Amino acid sequence: MTRDEVLELCLSLPGAVEDYPFGDDFAVIKVGGKIFALLPLGAEPGAVSLKCDPALALELRDRHPAIVPGYHLNKRHWNTVVLDGSVPGDELAELVEHSYDLVVAGLTRAVRATLPGETR
Repeated sequence: MTRDEVLELCLSLPGAVEDYPFGDDFAVIKVGGKIFALLPLGAEPGAVSLKCDPALALELRDRHPAIVPGYHLNKRHWNTVVLDGSVPGDELAELVEHSYDLVVAGLTRAVRATLPGETR
């Protein structure tokens, strides 16, 4: 998956919005006001940082050299995936959805109720 494809996938999820609180070079994708994906827009091949269950995060890092502890993030709960093509697209899509689901699960019931469509 390319950076543009990851960004498109993130924004296709219910209630996802794109923000630039750190400047034009860093896309921050939120749901319910909480971050679930961060994409630096600079150098290739690109990367995406995603929230992750801590046990799964460790397993993924062991399995894929392109998945490392979250860059400038809580390394227990965030992974950075280098978009070099070594992580299969379907697995990367699952990781994006996993991050989204973790963040949605942490939202208040009232905020979840405001999300369009099914919130899974």
